[in-house]
Amino acid sequence: MADGTDLGYFGPNSAPWAVHGSLPTIVGGVRALLMQALHPGALAGVMQHSRYETDAFGRLAGTTQWLTVVTFGDQAAADRECARVRGLHRKVTGSDETAQGPTPYAASDPELPRWVHVAFTDSFLATHQVWGGPIPGGPDAYVREWAKAGELVGVVDPPRTVAELRQQIADYGPDLRGDANSAKTVDFIRNIPFPLAARAPYALLFAGAVSTMPPEHRALLRLPTVPLTVTKPAIAALLGTLSLTLGPASPSQRSAQARVARLEGESADPTPV
Repeated sequence: MADGTDLGYFGPNSAPWAVHGSLPTIVGGVRALLMQALHPGALAGVMQHSRYETDAFGRLAGTTQWLTVVTFGDQAAADRECARVRGLHRKVTGSDETAQGPTPYAASDPELPRWVHVAFTDSFLATHQVWGGPIPGGPDAYVREWAKAGELVGVVDPPRTVAELRQQIADYGPDLRGDANSAKTVDFIRNIPFPLAARAPYALLFAGAVSTMPPEHRALLRLPTVPLTVTKPAIAALLGTLSLTLGPASPSQRSAQARVARLEGESADPTPV
């Protein structure tokens, strides 16, 4: 992150820096995984082509790497990371069993990366609005700016306002379902094999993620209704403790800030004659 020749696609004053550089992304990531499980095509790709059961942390690290590099890296690094993801998507094809029989899917189908994009965007925004600070330009700015990340991995016409985001999620309604595959995935997400000391805090983060989901999505996944009035103060306290331990910025964000400072210093210095 400290290397590079530009500010990246976003920069330190952008909405994505504010949202993705804050601790509520931990909750948002759990929520995004749950939301992704609602779409049978997206879920089939995960179950049949990823290592989420045998190497859960490796898969999570891969997703986190993409989010971090695209948000905080320079444009060349972001382009390389998105090319890696598109290359993985080209290999993901198969069929999903439905009531109508086997239904083919491909991760390169524009509707699948669009669902993943809107699920992630909605999740990070929703959790930040509950537990995060101000967003430069407001929620619409976050959706509009982060649309670029969707385009970089092949999403066609990503939403650019909160209203468009809500509408695109609603448009997927007939395609979303809860079934044996989604139940298996939810159970795995709920019980990720963290070390013993981390399991109670993670259970709280999971409950917080569920509490921010729309009721119709919780119902499809058979998730219990967890009042936000309960999870909001508890998670705020947990994130506050983590902030004291980890500091106000992640290592990636600090490296990106160093790159920005270096570039600003270079632009301020006159070129020697």
